[in-house]
Amino acid sequence: MIPNLISLLRIFLMPLFLYLIFQPERSMKFAALIVFSIASLTDFFDGWSARKLKQESELGKFLDPLTDKVLVISTLVAFLLIDYLIPLWMIIVIIGRDVLVTVMRYIAVKKGMSIRTSRFGKIKTAFQMISILVIIMIFIVRGANMTIPEEIMKGHYMSLVPAWSITVSNMHDKWLIAGPYWLMLVVTILTAWSGIRYLVFNWRVLLPPYKGKDK
Repeated sequence: MIPNLISLLRIFLMPLFLYLIFQPERSMKFAALIVFSIASLTDFFDGWSARKLKQESELGKFLDPLTDKVLVISTLVAFLLIDYLIPLWMIIVIIGRDVLVTVMRYIAVKKGMSIRTSRFGKIKTAFQMISILVIIMIFIVRGANMTIPEEIMKGHYMSLVPAWSITVSNMHDKWLIAGPYWLMLVVTILTAWSGIRYLVFNWRVLLPPYKGKDK
C-alpha cells in the first residue's frame, strides 16, 4: 500500500543521508539537511495518505513508528561520531526508550491489547526532529575545522563539564561548539521522561501471558 511505501522511503533515504553527513564539505552537509527534511516530511504524508485513501492497517501502525526510530537512531549515532562532545550515554538512553516501546507494542499486538499513547510523545518526536535539523545546520555553519580546545576536554570523561566550560567562556564560537550538546541533553531528558510515562501507562502489557488466547 502507498502509505507503507512512503514509510519505507525513510529507510531507503538513510544510506544517502549518512554518506552526505560524513562528508567534510558544507555543500554535502547541506544536501544531508535536505535529505533528512524530506525523510521527516514522509512521516506526515504516510499518515495523511493512509487516512485519505482509507488504507490504515495494523502493519502501517507498526511500520510508521519503526521507520521513525530507524531514522532518528541512525542520525544520532552519526552525530556521536561527528561531534565528540555528544556523549554515548545520551544515545543509549534514547535507543533504550525506543527498544522498550517497540517491545511493548509487539507484545500488545500478540496479546490483542491496545496501547495507551499521549500527546507528550508527539511533542517529544517533534522536538527530536527539530533539534536534529538545528544540529545539522550548526554542523553546516561551523564547518569541519572547528575543534574543542584540548585543555577544556583534558581529564573529563563526562561531556557536561567541558560543555559548561565552553558555554560560560568568552570563546567567539562557543554556541556552535556547545549547542549540539545542550540540544541533545534536552532531547535525552524528554525521551527518558516519555519512556517512563509510556511504561507507567502501559505496564500491564508486560504481564504474562505474552500471546493471545487460542480461539
